[in-house]
Parts: sequence; C-alpha cells; structure tokens
Amino acid sequence: MKAMTCTDSKVEAMFKLLLSTEENDPDKKQKAAQNLIVLAREEPGAEKIFQSDGVRLLLQLLDTGRLDMMVAALRIFTGLCRGHCSRTVASLGDLGPQRLFAVLEMEDERLSLAAYSLLQVMFDTLEQGLQKDVLHKENVLASDSSRELKLLLRWLLEALTRVGLSSYGRDSILNLLISVTAPKSLPASNNSLTLWVIDHGLKEILEVGGTVPHCPEGLRVTENTHMTAAVLLNKLYEDLKCDGERENFHRLCEDYVRDWFQDHGMPGKLRAIQTVSCLLQGPSEAGNRVLELNGIMESILALCASSQVAHQLVAVEALIHAADKAKRASFITANGVTLLKEIYKHSERDSIRIRALVGLCKLGSAGGTDFSMKQFAEGSTLKLAKQCCKWLCNETLDVGTRYWAAEGLAFLTLDADVKEELLEDKAALQALFQLAQSENRSCLFAVASTLVNCTSSYDCEEPDPQMVELAKYAKQHIPEKHPKDKPEFIHRRVQKLLAAGVVSALVCMVKNESSLSPACRELVSRVFLAVVDNPENRGAVVAAGGGKALIPLALEGTDAGQSKAAQALAKIAITTAPEMAFPGERVYEVVRPLVSLLHLNRSSLQNFEGLMALTNLAGTSERLRQKMVKEKAVAMIEGYMFEEHEMIRLAATECMCNLTLSPEVAELFLAEGSDRLKLLVLYSGEEDERLRRAASGTLAVLTSLLPQVCVRIPKVTADWLEILQSLLLSPCTELQHRGVVVVRNMMAADQEVATRLMESEMLEILSVMSRVEDKPQVVQVAKECLAQAVSYGLVKPNAAAAAAARE
Repeated sequence: MKAMTCTDSKVEAMFKLLLSTEENDPDKKQKAAQNLIVLAREEPGAEKIFQSDGVRLLLQLLDTGRLDMMVAALRIFTGLCRGHCSRTVASLGDLGPQRLFAVLEMEDERLSLAAYSLLQVMFDTLEQGLQKDVLHKENVLASDSSRELKLLLRWLLEALTRVGLSSYGRDSILNLLISVTAPKSLPASNNSLTLWVIDHGLKEILEVGGTVPHCPEGLRVTENTHMTAAVLLNKLYEDLKCDGERENFHRLCEDYVRDWFQDHGMPGKLRAIQTVSCLLQGPSEAGNRVLELNGIMESILALCASSQVAHQLVAVEALIHAADKAKRASFITANGVTLLKEIYKHSERDSIRIRALVGLCKLGSAGGTDFSMKQFAEGSTLKLAKQCCKWLCNETLDVGTRYWAAEGLAFLTLDADVKEELLEDKAALQALFQLAQSENRSCLFAVASTLVNCTSSYDCEEPDPQMVELAKYAKQHIPEKHPKDKPEFIHRRVQKLLAAGVVSALVCMVKNESSLSPACRELVSRVFLAVVDNPENRGAVVAAGGGKALIPLALEGTDAGQSKAAQALAKIAITTAPEMAFPGERVYEVVRPLVSLLHLNRSSLQNFEGLMALTNLAGTSERLRQKMVKEKAVAMIEGYMFEEHEMIRLAATECMCNLTLSPEVAELFLAEGSDRLKLLVLYSGEEDERLRRAASGTLAVLTSLLPQVCVRIPKVTADWLEILQSLLLSPCTELQHRGVVVVRNMMAADQEVATRLMESEMLEILSVMSRVEDKPQVVQVAKECLAQAVSYGLVKPNAAAAAAARE
C-alpha cells in the first residue's frame, strides 16, 4: 500500500512539473515526461496513471500547444490505450474529434508520427472487439468497440479533406487507413470494414488523390501523398470479394471523375485527370475504366500541348501512367509520341521535359523484355537512356526532377543494351544509389525497379518447348530473349553492381522503412537474392550490413518478397558461420524466415536451401535448437525426410541429426507407434553414402543421449544387425566411426543386446577394427566395445586377442 501511495504521489508530481508555468528548466520537464512514458508502457503503471486522473491531465498537456509536451502526451496516451479496450474507449471519448484535428493540423512530422502511433494502437485495441471469442485484459467483452472503431474511422475520413490539415497529418491518416483496411483479426471472407470505408470515405480519398500539386486553393500534400492514396485505393479494391462490390467501386470512381470533369471548368478537368493518374497507380482496372470515359483521353493529349506549366505537368504524368497497358501504349505511340517529342525538344522547363522523356521511355519499353518487340527505331532507347543518365547526374536539379530520370531508367532497363550501358556509367550508378536515400516512395520504387532489371531478378519462366512449336505452327508471336540477358552477362552485371556499392544502397533503402512500400520491399529482396546467388559475394554482403537488412524484409511484405529475402538469408547461412553472419541476438530472428522456406507452397530449391541453413543453425547452440522447435520446424523437417527428391531427403536427415542434440527432439524418437527410429536405421543401410552418414550420425547421437533407443533398435526392423555390420565394414572411415559408436552405446545400455551382438559376426569385425593402425578413433571405440563384452563375461580377454591374431 505504501508503494502504491508513493507511485501515486510521483505521478502527481510529474504532471504538476510538466504543467507548471513557473518551472523553466526544460531538462527537468523532459525527464518527467520520459518517466511517465516509461511508466505507461507497463500495465500497472498505465493503470495507475489512468486512475490518477491521467486523461484530464494529458489533455491539458495537449492544450499547451508546446510541441515537446504534445508529443509526450500522445506517447503516454499510446501506453494507456495499448491492449486495454476500456481505457481506449474512455480516452477516445475525452480526446474528441476537434482536439484530434488540432493535433493533426500542426505542420510537424514528429507530432504527426506520435499521433499516428496513438491512432494505430487505438485501432489495434478496438479491433479485438470484432472477435467475439476474444476476452480483453479486463476480462469483459467490449461490445461497443466496433461502434467506436467506426466512429474513429469517420473522424479520420472527415479530417482527410479538411483544408487546415497538415500535409504530414494527411499522410499519417492515409498510412493508418492502409494498415487497418482488411485487418488480419477478421476472417478472409469478412470485408465489412472495407465496404464501410468505401461507402463512407471513398470520395474523400479520391479528393486527396485528385489534389493538383502546388495549387494555392488545394489541400496540403507531400511528395508521397498521391502514391500513398493510390496504395490505399488499391488495397480497398483488392479486398472486394465479388463483381457487385467491384462494380460499385467503379461506379463511385466514374461518378466522381465525371462530376469534376464536366461541371467545374478547367480546374475541374485538372482535378479529374489527376484523380485518373492516382487510380492508374493504384487499382489500375478502375483507372482504365475511368480513362475510357468520354473526353478524358482527348483532354489529356490536348493539355499536353498547353502553354500552362501546371496543366502540362498534370497531363504528361497522366499520359505516362496511362501507357501501362500495352493496348493503350500502342494507341499513345500512334497518337502521342510526336507530341511528347515536341514537348521534350521545345519546353523551357526541365520539370516538363523530364516528364515527356519518361513518357517516351515508357512507350519505348512497351515490349518489355521481348527482344523482337521494338516500339522505336534501333538505338533510340539508348539515346533516351543517355539523356536520363545526364539528368540523373545533374546535382543542380531537385530530387523530384531526378526521380523522373530514375523512373525513365526503370522502364528502359528492360532492354539489355541499356542495362549494359548503365553499368558502364559509374557516375549514373552513384547518382542512382544516392536517390536510394530519399524518403519519396515513388523514387525508391524507381531505383529498386532499375536494379531488378539490371540483375534480371524478375520472375521469368522458360517456355515449354512443345508450346513454342505449337505457337510457331499456329503462326503466333513468340517472345525472344535478348542475347545480352544470358547467364554470363547477368553474372557480370551483378559483379559490377556489387563493386559499385549496391549493397550499401539497398541497406539504406531498408533503413528508410516508413517509405518502403510492400512492392518495393519485394524488389529489394529480389536484388539481394541475385547478389548472394554467387557464394563468393556473400561475405561482402554480410560485411556491408546485408544480413541485418534482410531480416525485416523476410518478416514483412508481400509473400513473394518475404520468400526471396528468406532464401537470400538461407544462402548466407549455408556458407557463412551463423555467429559471424548474424551476430548477437540477431541469429535468433533468422530462424522464422528460414522455417518459412519449408512450407509446401515454396519451391523445391527453397525447401532444400532452408533445410541446409537450418542444419547449420541447429549445430550452433541449444538455444537455437529450442527456437526451431518453438517455430514448429521439427514436423516439417520430419516430413521432408520422406521426400522422393534425394537431395531434399538428405538435407532433412542432416538437419534432424543436428536437432537431435536437443533432448526435447531426441525424446520424440521414443514415442510409441512412431516409425522415426525405423526410418533412421533403414536409411543407415541405403546406397547413398551421404544419407547413410546423416542417418547413422543421428543414431549415434540418439544412442548416446537415450539408452532406451539402444534397446528399441533391434525391435524396429529385422535387418538391424546386417545394417550395423555394413556400417562397420564400409571403406568410409566416417561411417565406420558412426557405426562403432552406435554398437558401443547399445552394448553399454543393455546386456541382452550386447549378447546378441557378440553372438553374431560383430565380435570378429570389432576385433579386426581394434587392430587397424591408421584409424585411431575407430580403434579406440572398438576396444571399448570389446572391453564392455569382457565386463559382461560374454568373451574372455585372451579370446578377444586370439580372434584378432587369427585375422
């Protein structure tokens, strides 16, 4: 009770210090705020602050208008709300929409991030109320959490279009909506929250996405806002489950664009075209539908020739995004290339010229990696690439303009000739790597796309020869691979990128996690995998921080991105000592990604490399073996021991050999009705020497740890004695050593088993082995076996010596 009273008084004293107008020492106030933040992170401390009228005092801190105090108040609120539904509902009610809007209207990134963290925690806590069977920490169901969740969503959707909202606050709301849409707490079939957001907030999201940049009367936006709105729209669209829901989404988008395009003059047309650009970057199917509305495409082409810079910027960007579809790219090639060339040649502003250039780049790469599909004359793409490199290296230009140069290269590097040229231009490569430090999502994506193209690390399936012949017979077009996209060219390009410092650039991108979209994370993972594919490169990747950077990529992102990052981690773990590649506690974080490679939906190569990497980890420490057990790896490894593919079967057996060093795993081989032990004994008699080594090594470990296993071996198969004898008679010293260790352990464990062994030819075999001079390890263990037989009285000392002498 005394301790509780003491804590109460400390909380009261800290709030008094923070709210005092007389105390002018900022260090004291900072320390008091930090103490409250730390206290709020623990459940008893959070409850103590809440019971001490903490919410009212925190609201007073927010009302001071001082940035440091407001950030501290939001962080304390975050601790109060984390995982506690009733405190969250109470805090939300007292906070109210106006005070929340006031925080988000302040143009300060640190404050917006603190507000974002609080709102994210509130959402996470309230989402628990959507799970009927989940009890909260206070052991009561929060029946009104769904209502509070929608209330909070309504506030945020309303705030999106407030003129006074800061650009950082707007981005925070969009990012929050991205994270809470289609929550994992709901079943995959339940998209009720998504439908609610579309019905109540799609218009507001489109209004943000349609904001024309640098427009005085428009909403305040950052360079990331349009892309973030596009990502949100795409996530909403992807969560729709049926044609009716998708048709409703299309109708709402078309009605919004049509209304602005027809009834608001030139400003309305610009907003409509900007909205189309946003949709094309997000749910492209919806964007393409809107683009087909009467007059939209014609207006885009017409505005490209406008004398107004703002009009040209919006129209050219829309034209670039519209060229994504091959059908439309062909239309634009026929109708818009001349116009883009004119803009590129005669515009006085670099910002316009670079966008026109990117439009030409995109049209020039419409054939993708198909060498036979050329949109422009031979050499035209190389000229475009050289101009992009020139702008990219021009440090007098702002980052936004240089981003467009990277965007152009992202398209042009689909052509292998351009890849080769770019890799020879060291200045352009360094300029590209410098852009990797940007916080602009689009910029990072452009850089990552260029690197993926240069390393040819995109998915590319080899066509079925029979289908190719069939296509030739039917006179259908057959894609051709560029001669410079052969493995030897790709290998040289990867080595040049590594020498230029690509790993450091990738690490910088991963560190800038808040700006890295899931799609961009996947691209970065692909490049990492391409670099570590060569075993000689793995040391350099680890030295540059690549091992550390791959862990978050393997834990979060798209499924393909996570699997590529996990495979890169596996390649590193196979050839590099785990404690060196992943020092300290980091090595334990690697286990989960490696286990994910064992899932059945992964490729055979990923299964194999995952098993090999886990084998190395399992041989490192007991704590790592326990981590693998916790991640449920044992059952999957066991399953692969039955795999038909001999290399996967071998890798699984080797991994199990190291895992059995853990007593918990070893005891699984004693389970009644299990064939685990029988499988190991039978594998010890197979023809494959490496499989025999792994299986007999596992038996040696098990018989050393568990004497019960020694007694059970004769019961699992009638061929056990023959298999053991074949191990001892093998020309391979390692197999001999494993076999003789198993025999020694069996003899030491049970006299009856020892008797059966000595009644067979095993006595003579052991006698011979005890005299072999060039195999000291085998000799020593064989002598121990004979000594054990003597101690049981199964043989006489001189008999054993005589048997050896006869041989």
